[in-house]
Amino acid sequence: MTQSIRIGDHLVGPEHRPFIIAEMSGNHNGSLERALRIVDAVAETGVQALKLQTYTPDTITIDHDGPEFRISSGHDLWGGENLYKLYQKAHTPYEWHKPIFERAREHGLTVFSAPFDPTAIELLESLDAPAYKIASSELVDLPLIKLAAATGKPLIMSTGMASTVDIALAVEAARGAGATDIILLACTASYPSPPEHTNLRRIPVLAAAFETQVGLSDHTLGIGVPIAAVSFGATVIEKHVTIDPEEGGVDSAFSLTPQQFTALYEETGRAWQALGTTHIGPTESEKEGLRFRRSLYVVADVKAGDVVSAENVRSIRPANGLPPIEIERVVGRTFRTDVAKGTALSWDLI
Repeated sequence: MTQSIRIGDHLVGPEHRPFIIAEMSGNHNGSLERALRIVDAVAETGVQALKLQTYTPDTITIDHDGPEFRISSGHDLWGGENLYKLYQKAHTPYEWHKPIFERAREHGLTVFSAPFDPTAIELLESLDAPAYKIASSELVDLPLIKLAAATGKPLIMSTGMASTVDIALAVEAARGAGATDIILLACTASYPSPPEHTNLRRIPVLAAAFETQVGLSDHTLGIGVPIAAVSFGATVIEKHVTIDPEEGGVDSAFSLTPQQFTALYEETGRAWQALGTTHIGPTESEKEGLRFRRSLYVVADVKAGDVVSAENVRSIRPANGLPPIEIERVVGRTFRTDVAKGTALSWDLI
């Protein structure tokens, strides 16, 4: 079994309830006050972690309006948007990180971020971030991965769009730079993602191939897909959070409300508990039920010498009598003694 990994105050692994990460992303809508409201709301949901994205428009792209710097016009959410302008709207200013980290920690939330360049890692190290997240598009940025891995912090890497070779190179780079605690996230990097493209069956495949924990970074609508992911062994669930989708936000269309995050935390916990073990047989909670299995009972008062028949012996609940299959062997025999209705049938009575 994969060893547990400590992130902040929490142990993450198959033996622990799923580690739920609320991703703020750009849903603060350019307002620090709204960002802090999101932190406060996340703290009420029960989830363990809040995550940011640490970049500026100039560290993630350049101010250029060539066609390759625009999102395709047919994109569901950001069709035709210029990358630089989109990231201007979506980024979390560096100077906001400290108050956001402080507010999260006041609430007992584990807080960390996804860095997108060396300056982001430098900032996050100054804030003592307990882990680093590598976004799907950055999985091919091996120098960035090596820099994050060299901190010695746990590394969570999304695998959206990635081939097996891409993932192998990223894991190799991370381990080569000193990372010992790596968690891969199955991910479909489309926004929102169709459930049929999620391919949850890859979760145990990734875990076996790379000998890591595997979770899910999910962009589908609702909470059904991440709950299902737990049944495939996901130890981490990441979803985007917004206070109110009606208020807008670059990611609000596929983000959960705080109320939905509460449900996600509760239901993934139940799903994890339900995994149990490979034991087949009665459980402790079923002991009372065993008393009420069916068995053969005398269902009418009989006298010694009466013939056993379908009228005086039947298969009913509870379970103290002969097994129901024995009806074939007892019908036609006679009772040895008087027997009262409601008596469990046993061989010494006939």
